[in-house]
Amino acid sequence: MQTHPFPAEQNTSVPLAETASAHRRPRDFTRRDFLSASAVLATSGVIAASVGNAAPNEPATSSQAPAPRKGTRPSTDRAHFWPNGARLCVSLSMQFEAGGQPISGAGGPITEPIEPGYPDLGTNGFFEYGIDEGMPRMLDLFDKHEIKVTSFMIGEAILKHPELAAEIVGRGHEPAAHGQRWEPQYTFPPEKERATIQNCLDSIVKVTGQRPSGYDCYWMRGSVRTLGLLQELGFTYHNNDMNRDEPFVQDINGKPFVSVPYTFHMNDIVAYGFTGFSPADYEQQLHDEFDQLYEEGASRRRMMLVSLHDRLSGHASRVRVLDRFLSYAKSRPDVWFARKDEIARHALATPDITPQVVRKVSEISGLPANTNQKEG
Repeated sequence: MQTHPFPAEQNTSVPLAETASAHRRPRDFTRRDFLSASAVLATSGVIAASVGNAAPNEPATSSQAPAPRKGTRPSTDRAHFWPNGARLCVSLSMQFEAGGQPISGAGGPITEPIEPGYPDLGTNGFFEYGIDEGMPRMLDLFDKHEIKVTSFMIGEAILKHPELAAEIVGRGHEPAAHGQRWEPQYTFPPEKERATIQNCLDSIVKVTGQRPSGYDCYWMRGSVRTLGLLQELGFTYHNNDMNRDEPFVQDINGKPFVSVPYTFHMNDIVAYGFTGFSPADYEQQLHDEFDQLYEEGASRRRMMLVSLHDRLSGHASRVRVLDRFLSYAKSRPDVWFARKDEIARHALATPDITPQVVRKVSEISGLPANTNQKEG
């Protein structure tokens, strides 16, 4: 298994709060831009007084629609994009992986890899931090801001920490599947791949009492059979595409199957680990991503996804980053904080504006490749 070293974090001589404030786009610009547009919409009753954490409802209709974009169905006005006329959907995920990782070879903070066959005690302690400190801290943060997230759970991990998994669901968060172990499944023969999905599903039902509707492969390393297996096993969505800033639908086994696309650069492992961001760097990226998508949300369906890990974003200074970002995002009018199952349901309920993608697995981009796996 490929390891992912974590470079040391960059230092900054400017206090974090001052740095984030200095780099942040001035609020006057985007707020003025929003108010100018919303004043017109509000007079026709399009904008709800407050969206906040509103549950999905029946979308509004519109008599006018902008020209369709390539590869999508025609869009309507903003009232139809998200529930209650929200301008932007923000969805956070919190991965539950500790206990499902290999004893040696999992990515950790130590850049020098351990020799194969020896337990990586330091890295396993890194994962344990997420369970003991990071996840409880993050759950309290989500309660503070009254938002619900999606927790992608590894089966082996939640079997070792059932009380914490049950607490996540008890606080109103979504349990979703992340495989039985933290390992890629694209090399698995069909029967083994089906088993790892089924075993994870069964583990989540056993521990939480809820059946997951979404699936996330290890680092998007599914096979050409994965979506078909998920459809057969009763899942309704996955998040292993990176090709849009909105949900879309594919026909799998004659039924609609939703993709809630993954945003690679907004993953905290990518930001802190691969890129070497400091907390201030990541905070700036969160604000910039939000501001741009919020601006576009006046005329297009836009969605911001952030993938978080308890062993990374659960550290004290990094939770402060999330705290400030959530305060900022919640200060903007008409932002819908949603679980991914809510996004998938809304996408299925609005087929007139949800892109319908027709493709085979390998027909995404690039040159044809040899494969020993049958598509379908």
